[in-house]
Amino acid sequence: MPSTYQRREMLRNRMLVLPSAILLFAFVLYPSGVAIYTSMTNLSLTGPAALNPRFIGFDNYTKLFSDHTFWRSLVITFWFVLFSAIIGQLVLGLLSAILLKRQFALRPFFNAIILMPNAVPGVVAALMWSSMLASGEYGTLNKIVAWFGVDPQRWLVTFPLSMIIVVNIWRGIGFAMILMNSGLSAISEELYEAARMDGATTWQAFRKITLPLLVPTIFLYLLVSTVTTIAIFALIYALTRGGPAGATEIVGIYIYNQSFGSYQLGYGSAIAVVLLIFSLIIGTFYVRALKVEV
Repeated sequence: MPSTYQRREMLRNRMLVLPSAILLFAFVLYPSGVAIYTSMTNLSLTGPAALNPRFIGFDNYTKLFSDHTFWRSLVITFWFVLFSAIIGQLVLGLLSAILLKRQFALRPFFNAIILMPNAVPGVVAALMWSSMLASGEYGTLNKIVAWFGVDPQRWLVTFPLSMIIVVNIWRGIGFAMILMNSGLSAISEELYEAARMDGATTWQAFRKITLPLLVPTIFLYLLVSTVTTIAIFALIYALTRGGPAGATEIVGIYIYNQSFGSYQLGYGSAIAVVLLIFSLIIGTFYVRALKVEV
C-alpha cells in the first residue's frame, strides 16, 4: 500500500511539473538548440545560403573570435552592465529602500515616483528620453542646463554611453528598491535595538548588521539584473541604434546588426551562443555566491 501511494504521489508531482517542462523545452531548450545548429551553418537572409544553407562547422566561431567589432561590443556591454545595473541601480535602489523605510509625510508619493518607471515599456521610455535629451534649445535637459549658463549639448552624440546608462538606471531603480526592501524587512529590529544599546552609530549598524544580512538579497538582485541588462535591446535601439559610430553597440545590438543588417543569420547565431555561454557563466557564479554564509 505505501508503495502504491508513493507511486501515485510521484506521478502527481510529475504531472504538476509537466506544463513547466513543456514551456521550458518550447521557449528555452528548443530555440537554444536551433541557435546552436544555425551558428554552425552559413544561413543568410539573401543569396544561395538563404535557400540552401550548408554546414560549415566552427567557421563562424573562428571568424567571431578574430572580429574586433565583437570584442568592442563586449567591452561596451561590460561597462554598460557594470555602471547601470551593478553599481547604479543597486546603490540607488538600496538607498531608496533605506530612506523609504522611514516614516515621513510624502513617503507614498516618492515611492510611486521610484516605482513608476517599471510600468513604462522600453520603447516608450526611449521616446520620452529622446525628447528630454534632444539637441538644440528645445530639449528638456538643455533647457535645464541653460539655467546654469551651459550651452545646449547633443547628449546622445557627445555622451551616448553615459546617457543610456542613466536611462537604464532610471528604469531599474524601482525593481532594486523592491528587492532590497524585502531583504531589509527580514532583518529583526531587535538587532538594531541591541546595537544602539551598545553605543553603535547608524553607520556601524549599517556596516555590521544591515550589509552582511543583505548579502544574499544583493547577490540575488545581481543575478537577475546582470542577466536582464545583458539582454537589453529595445531601449538602446530606440535611443541610439548602437551609434554614434558604434559607441553604444552592445552585444544585443551587434547580434541584430549582423543578423538583420548584414543578413548573416549563421554568424549572428554564433554571437548569440557565445553571449549565452557568458550569461551561464555569470549565472553560475552568482548562484554559487548565493550560498554564502553571513
